[in-house]
Amino acid sequence: MPFSALASATTPTCHIGLGLAAVGRPGYINLGRDDDLGADRSVEALRTRTHDLLDAAYAQGVRYFDAARSYGRSEEFLADWLTKRPDADDVVIGSKWGYTYTADWSTDAEHHEVKDHSLAAYERQRAESDALLGDRLDLYQIHSVTPDSPALTDKDLHVRLAEAADRGLTVGFSTSGPAQADAIRAALAVTVDGEPLFRTVQSTYNALETSAEPALAEAHDAGLTVIVKEAMANGRLAAAHAPDALRAVAEETGLACDAVALALVLHRPWAGVVLSGAATTVQLASNLHAAVVDLDDDQLARLAALPEDPHAYWERRGRLAWH
Repeated sequence: MPFSALASATTPTCHIGLGLAAVGRPGYINLGRDDDLGADRSVEALRTRTHDLLDAAYAQGVRYFDAARSYGRSEEFLADWLTKRPDADDVVIGSKWGYTYTADWSTDAEHHEVKDHSLAAYERQRAESDALLGDRLDLYQIHSVTPDSPALTDKDLHVRLAEAADRGLTVGFSTSGPAQADAIRAALAVTVDGEPLFRTVQSTYNALETSAEPALAEAHDAGLTVIVKEAMANGRLAAAHAPDALRAVAEETGLACDAVALALVLHRPWAGVVLSGAATTVQLASNLHAAVVDLDDDQLARLAALPEDPHAYWERRGRLAWH
């Protein structure tokens, strides 16, 4: 398991990762992104921004970086950075397959990504990821598994994934939607030759969406590394949009809402890695303060009152505009 290296790491930020969804392509659904990125969304502008974020994250102790085939040129930008930073030989690199980026570097495309969890899609996208990341790719995840995903029942796909695992690649899956818990439990039951197939799970969990928690705890107990995505609820927990309870706790700690929101997730005993989705180095620095936030029982109790009904949460997320 590539994440075993994090178990013995001593830097405060070792359990915070950097996700590249917001900077690998010109359009994404995070709130406030127009201000974060400005008008220049050219390939080279976002390549430079991504490299700056990776440099800053690495310098501050972050050791997990997360990309996907559907995050525009995120794998390309990450591969370029790894070539330029041969000293960064202690990072864990994860990517995902199952969605194809289709926006052609546009922010107003009708469809930004298309889902396909077939064996043919895996073989095509695995070759694309390998061409960019080669043996630096440590973790390959099925992107956004839901309970009805054919990836949960396709035995031929399972065999191919198990073969990749036998050659040293860690195999995982991510989830999305109001039935994340069902998808997680279904994936935990997938075996090949009597052995569990998946070694990591990446799910949405934050102060507003906690429905997957029992299943994530089960995955942790089963030996999987749990990676948390969208811990900032696509910007809904940032200062400009944060609920009053989060603002109050942040004021008490003397830190920003984002640091408290991420610290709440880091507080969960099953959380192995919590992703920052920062689009600027200033945001990243603020996010990384989460590692030193100490929340007391009263503060945790007030934040525990924030979760929404998962169907309402995901319906609202589905209405977020691509900026």
